[in-house]
Amino acid sequence: MKKRLIQLAAVIFTVMLMTSCYSYTTVVGEGAQGNQQITKWNHYLIGGLAPIEVSDPAVLAGGAKNYTVKTEMSFVNGLVSILTSGIYSPTTTTIYK
Repeated sequence: MKKRLIQLAAVIFTVMLMTSCYSYTTVVGEGAQGNQQITKWNHYLIGGLAPIEVSDPAVLAGGAKNYTVKTEMSFVNGLVSILTSGIYSPTTTTIYK
């Protein structure tokens, strides 16, 4: 029984280590033309199923016609999600223009 519990714990630990931070990028117009960046956290509950506050990239870009949007779950976002057992799961949106 104890050996089986240790094996189960090892499998769970391995699966947790194999997860990665995800990101996706969207290019609007011709993409970023300069080096200015604006970052904002998005707030979700229950592993991202229930949005609380999600940023609008067009508003963050401030009317720019060409910009790049990167949305990701960074290491810090993942750590916060793990510490809250997935109840609170933030992501980060960064606008490059």
